Amino acid sequence: MAVVKKTLDIGGRTLTLEVGRFAEQATSAVLASYGDTMILATVVAARPRADLGYFPLGVEYVERLYAGGRIKGSRWVKREGRPSDDAILKARLIDRSIRPLFPKGYNQDVQVIVTVLSVDGENEPDVMAINAVSAALAISPIPWNGPIGAVRLGYVPPKDGDQGHFLVNPSETETDFCDLDLVVSATNKNILMIEAGGREVSETIALEALKTAKSEAVQIAKTIAELVKEIGKPKAKYEDTSPDNELLKKLKTDYKKEIETLLLQRINKENEGEDLTVFSEEIFTKYEEKYDKKAIEKALDYLVKLKIREDIISDDKRPDGRKLDEVRKIEVEVGVLPRTHGSAVFKRGQTQVLTVATLGAPSLEQLIESPSGEESKRYMHHYSMPPYSVGETGRVGFPSRREIGHGALAERALLGVVPGEDKFPYTIRLVSEVMSSNGSTSMASTCGSTLAIFPETWILKSQVAKKELPLSNSMSKSPV
Repeated sequence: MAVVKKTLDIGGRTLTLEVGRFAEQATSAVLASYGDTMILATVVAARPRADLGYFPLGVEYVERLYAGGRIKGSRWVKREGRPSDDAILKARLIDRSIRPLFPKGYNQDVQVIVTVLSVDGENEPDVMAINAVSAALAISPIPWNGPIGAVRLGYVPPKDGDQGHFLVNPSETETDFCDLDLVVSATNKNILMIEAGGREVSETIALEALKTAKSEAVQIAKTIAELVKEIGKPKAKYEDTSPDNELLKKLKTDYKKEIETLLLQRINKENEGEDLTVFSEEIFTKYEEKYDKKAIEKALDYLVKLKIREDIISDDKRPDGRKLDEVRKIEVEVGVLPRTHGSAVFKRGQTQVLTVATLGAPSLEQLIESPSGEESKRYMHHYSMPPYSVGETGRVGFPSRREIGHGALAERALLGVVPGEDKFPYTIRLVSEVMSSNGSTSMASTCGSTLAIFPETWILKSQVAKKELPLSNSMSKSPV
């Protein structure tokens, strides 16, 4: 295959997307470069499997130390090991950007692998990776409703009479001077994914940043669309595994009250899985000649979620009867553990999180090895959600990707108000133990962390609270 290139100027530097250089046996592969930073994004779709009841999308972000001219510091192990927390967070960033655009009912196994080949210490590879994966999916035969573009946007506040200004894809050096670090993924029409951290910037600046980032992301999406016109393959047909429309109509008509009961049990976490199984078996005895049990369970699950959506959009009512702006009952308690440096319990409805704070000497900071070099970290937040928190049995041991992601989310929420080492010369570790989960555990972890580290002997610039705001869209209204 001939090598095909597309280039675009973003933030004063050239973004290059190249197809045909590497990985010819992958479904598709794109080599992206920005400055001297280079990454390879490959996408492979496995053969269809009829027994899959979900979409098994896997995203791997592989960091190679050779990308920065480094050899692992260990005297005994020189090969890279399991992904670092940072690599997992970058993989999740890519996942959240691409997953919503796969068609519902598509259950083919898709694996995305991003390999960092070269880093120049100035241009971050994570946003490049989103764009490279977007291009790889867009030109592939895999059904996907892209392309998307992604940019990082920084905001430099006013200083010495100069006006504040935005920086598109700021370098690592420039990021140190920014009060806002924003990553936006967008299609030609809508913003798809947002990740941000800041030092208490105003809402006006935040909204303007979103508009600026979207306009830049759209330019990248348009460039990828041009690449698709040139070398894109026709999208493959696939077997739609969405619930059968005829079955949905029958269940909605004949079992309306039972579905409402299932909804209440799901909201209250009362025998949620067992009742769905028992109910589906009851219906199966009636329709076993035409539908199997899995199809019935899937249809019931769909109808329960549809009922939640209808109540929100049509009646401005949450599943548990609350108004859209009504918060569940909140209970807090501080100083619950006598021998720890700080502790607090934050409870919202059935969600309960215990956060514990520990202080240490500066020498206890965490050292992180990456292709860009070694860096230290003196404030960290770890999140743990054991299976008992949802009334289940399961694996206990290494943190899951979700636990790493939620810990980073809570950590970033407080990062902007943690004082510098010159004012508070300690290493800080927060651990959030999820005792009970019925949604918004990462939000509860943030609130609990503020309570755990707020005793008067501690220095915190300001208190932080966190709230999740889901959006339900329809043609006529979009309640939050």
